[in-house]
Amino acid sequence: MTEYTRREIGLGLGAAVAGSAGAASFAIAQGAAKVVIIGGGPGGATVANQLKQGEPSLDVTLIEVSKVYTTCFFSNLYLGGFRSYASLQHNYDGLKKLGVKVVTATATDVDTQAKQVKAGGRTYGYDRLVVAPGIDIKYNSIEGYSQQASQIMPHAYLPGAQTQLLKRQLEAMKNGGTVVMVAPNNPYRCPPGPYERACMIAHYLKTKKPKSKLVILDPKKAFSKQPVFQEAFAKYYKDIIELNLTNEIDDYAVTKIDAKTKTITTKMGKSWKADVANVIPQQRAGEIAHKIGLAEGDWCPVNAENFTSTKVKEIYVLGDAAIAAEMPKSAFTANSQAKVVANDILSALAKKPKFAPNFRNTCWSMVAP
Repeated sequence: MTEYTRREIGLGLGAAVAGSAGAASFAIAQGAAKVVIIGGGPGGATVANQLKQGEPSLDVTLIEVSKVYTTCFFSNLYLGGFRSYASLQHNYDGLKKLGVKVVTATATDVDTQAKQVKAGGRTYGYDRLVVAPGIDIKYNSIEGYSQQASQIMPHAYLPGAQTQLLKRQLEAMKNGGTVVMVAPNNPYRCPPGPYERACMIAHYLKTKKPKSKLVILDPKKAFSKQPVFQEAFAKYYKDIIELNLTNEIDDYAVTKIDAKTKTITTKMGKSWKADVANVIPQQRAGEIAHKIGLAEGDWCPVNAENFTSTKVKEIYVLGDAAIAAEMPKSAFTANSQAKVVANDILSALAKKPKFAPNFRNTCWSMVAP
């Protein structure tokens, strides 16, 4: 676990997650100022929590498309049989009790001049706006992949139905079948995620369908926590996991898929036929961030000391959507960033000094029982 000074963060050298901004009470000089938050994941929901605990009189509205939030974190353990699906799901009752206005709708547009968010046919005014939209899947990053194809070859990188679909496919696969995982190139949500998933799928195969195997096609030469994952592959799943990393001779970047035949082809021209295919394409910031003009390419640049957008004034962007120096795109990171954002908003509205930002990251991956 590493801590960074404010100067290091300002220089863009920061790395990662959960220091508390503190929930000290602030007297908001201008009355019940309005904060609107788009996205109710670990980033957005934590901002809402911290704002209402810091200043109960603050008018906080959280706009989130789902009534129940299903986590991506721990979803791999569901695939491995170590957690129930219900354990991944969380409602917003706790925030409602704090006085947060939870709106179940999709934010469709933002008027940054009038400071208004459109969602569910209504308009919500704000003094400060927080955008935590998570990721969208770049289906066109692999030829032949699409939303329709993902119903046959699930990415399972957005929480909910896709995760359940992948598990059903594993359960229905014959003993002796082949699972093919397509790993994404950097950057993407949860750097160790595909490799924890590989362990959990391999555990399921080992215990339920021992004649089966898992093939990983990876466009990268190296990946997060590689030494410990490879140790686990060798120790627990030696005859099950086949890891294909790109090197100077072979390029395992997948360039084409055929959903009808479940055939996957790499840049080097080799093809694999899968019984179950987990295709994880490239990703980008959620659509609303692009519509507002917060993105530069796929992701949203921010000022490292407080996660305000470098593109649009008085808007914060955090979580997976943000370009956050060396911080990984993880729920733990988003939680840490959210505390810094809440502290910055409370301090600005109350015209009070703010705490120095404190970022940390802790990441655990399950590899075997």
